[in-house]
Amino acid sequence: MAKHEMISRDLRGEIAAGRYGMSGQLPSEAQLVQRFGVSRPTVARALRDLQQEGLIRRKAGSGSFVLPVANTGKAATVMGLLVPERGETEIFEAICGELGALARTEGYGLLWGGSAVPHADRDPTPEHAVQVCREFVSKDVTGVFFAPLEMVSEAQAVNRRILELLREAGIPVVLLDRDVLPFPNRSTCDLVSMDNFSAGYMIAEHLIRLGCERLRFVSRPGSAPTVDARLSGIREAIRRYEAKGEKDLARSGDPNDLKFVRSLQAGKSCDGIICANDFTAAELLRSLIQLEVTVPAEVRLAGFDDVRFATLLPVALTTIHQPCRDIAEVAFRAMTERIREPTIPRRTLTVAPRLVVRESCGAYLR
Repeated sequence: MAKHEMISRDLRGEIAAGRYGMSGQLPSEAQLVQRFGVSRPTVARALRDLQQEGLIRRKAGSGSFVLPVANTGKAATVMGLLVPERGETEIFEAICGELGALARTEGYGLLWGGSAVPHADRDPTPEHAVQVCREFVSKDVTGVFFAPLEMVSEAQAVNRRILELLREAGIPVVLLDRDVLPFPNRSTCDLVSMDNFSAGYMIAEHLIRLGCERLRFVSRPGSAPTVDARLSGIREAIRRYEAKGEKDLARSGDPNDLKFVRSLQAGKSCDGIICANDFTAAELLRSLIQLEVTVPAEVRLAGFDDVRFATLLPVALTTIHQPCRDIAEVAFRAMTERIREPTIPRRTLTVAPRLVVRESCGAYLR
């Protein structure tokens, strides 16, 4: 993602969150240059993008200001955004910000969790996600964007309870990124995500073509169904290229646990590791450095998501870019269509992944 796109994405999310108050004035260009560590033309381009989207107006000598929501006759229509792990998963920050911007420009209201204005300490957790769902029902929202819980023991029960409450209230749901059922099963809700099977195939094919003969796929216990979809794509690439190691491919554990990391045999029988996401890859890289295993000379490493810190690691991470803006746009259109036509068939809508090649895969080794 270009620097000006990252800036406009962050500002778009802050606008949707109502961060700029009654005045609606954004920080000055000089302040944004200092905040993001970029040039003034880069900041100007980001602001110009927001202006073209109808989110801000720029006044010479005065600064940039958030435009009021257009009066489209839909201002009373409110959607809910229930993303329990928004503060923990960077892609959801981007998706939520994009959804907030879309809702604003289209004249819809958007409730973030338990509040119209999102704050980190108000994000739903397993203990009160159902309570937030009840709040949405009591406020008669017209639809809910929901990213199901993962990584906690009660996730499946909580996810199903939330869907049950919304179904009983007749409120349509668009799932973000993942389903509530294990892959490849599907619930009755619309689902919008990256094509995770294709993404898994794409990253595995890339490593195999670079010479990897024995891959490992590392995830954490309790991961979302998207992880299983990625693993299935990786398996397909291994079969297609007749690579070795499919039997020992999948490993689940803590990437900070040196004993677990040693069991991967990185640099010995394992010459390539694909992690379920960039955060897992970052922690695994740190453990490999502690074990004096060199990336990418001894083992090639890759992840998924293309979060901001992927370029800041000791070895910049090869990864699959999550098209967050596309996911948000498709999800928003799916929701408005579902509201207008409640009886249309259930849909699984995917957007295309993109491979981002950096140093960790060894593509630039000589």
